[in-house]
Amino acid sequence: METLVVIAVIVLAIGIGMRLIHLLNAQHDARIAAHHFSDPLPRPPGLPDDTGRRAHSADAEG
Repeated sequence: METLVVIAVIVLAIGIGMRLIHLLNAQHDARIAAHHFSDPLPRPPGLPDDTGRRAHSADAEG
């Protein structure tokens, strides 16, 4: 009988923990969705428009 009570308590604790984690994740997702990020910083003067590898290799070939 004691074993069944211990198992029931463990299952209940796992269920409560899962519910708590679910609520915290939902709260975190809502906080992320509500946050408005700023515009990206402007490119410093003197840099080309595309600073990727493709732009550098195209300049070197041509």
